Amino acid sequence: MTFLIDQLADLTSYRDREQADALLLDMLAKVLQPQLLALHHCVGEAHDLRWRTTLPRSEVLASPVPVGTSRVDYEHRPELARHPEWVECLRDLRIVEREGSSALALMPIVVNSLAVGVVEVHGAKALTEEGRRTAQSIVRLYGNYRALLDYGERDPLTGLFNRKKFNDSFMRAVVQRAIAPSEQLAGQAGEPTPQYFLAAVDLDHFRQINDSFGYFIGDEVLLLTARVMRAVLRFDDRLFRFGGEEFAVLLDASDEKEALAVLENLREQVARHKFPQVGHVMVSIGFTAVRPSDLPTSAIERADRALHLAKAKGRNCVVGPATMVPAGLLEGASRGGSVDLFEESASATGDVELF
Repeated sequence: MTFLIDQLADLTSYRDREQADALLLDMLAKVLQPQLLALHHCVGEAHDLRWRTTLPRSEVLASPVPVGTSRVDYEHRPELARHPEWVECLRDLRIVEREGSSALALMPIVVNSLAVGVVEVHGAKALTEEGRRTAQSIVRLYGNYRALLDYGERDPLTGLFNRKKFNDSFMRAVVQRAIAPSEQLAGQAGEPTPQYFLAAVDLDHFRQINDSFGYFIGDEVLLLTARVMRAVLRFDDRLFRFGGEEFAVLLDASDEKEALAVLENLREQVARHKFPQVGHVMVSIGFTAVRPSDLPTSAIERADRALHLAKAKGRNCVVGPATMVPAGLLEGASRGGSVDLFEESASATGDVELF
């Protein structure tokens, strides 16, 4: 019992979901002593949900596939239909067990009454009644903890991560970017050094939408825009809402050209989408490369300058470093820490216009 209390105390001390996932699996491995243990999360949008698998930390290095890593393309992840037993566990919100040479137990992870993943346990024999109850209690507590994390880190309207979560994700990306070269020199990393880009995304003429159709329709536009962006962006890109019509993307790309292509596709897909009552909505995007010395505010300020240039160029376009350098704006003077786009005081209804 003392062991479980200590492990649960460690689990609830984490704010990073990947670390929490790993500790959950470590706890279950010690309690159940399984032959195989894995955590399968549902990722993506409703029309194209896929599985993302995480293994216990002790098994990751021995795994022949790079499961649970940030460099796996979304398209290469298995579709939900590939694993009908996992889907059954999600749909029925109950443990699914199967006996045989390798006994199987599947337990749903439920967050805010929604099944978001499955814990898979294989053993030489079926779980004992005590082992089943203990494992289900741990998984249920983990789901409740994830719900608390979501409550503090997600925007209530769109479900996207908020500014608080952005700061944490940004600093983690900067640290990962800084330590990757040393890991490669030590022979500990088999992947290219990750490059991150920060993009500022702003809905064009959003005040006019609120004035013409009302704030309820304005909120619907924000919600649908978030869904379009989530469907377009790869799973491992991070999408945030800072307030009003202001969004940010922390993008993992090999170089500026790839980042530009992803953001251009994002802009085009939003422009093509037909919004109820409103019709078509455009977005302007400015982006910058994340530097090892960056704080969130410094990268935001550069992305903000790129966004302002995109607005000045006529809106509905993407501006990045390749455009900023000839314009002499990439290294522009600081404005005393004032960042127009991402002001914390931005109206929650989006009643803010840059130009």
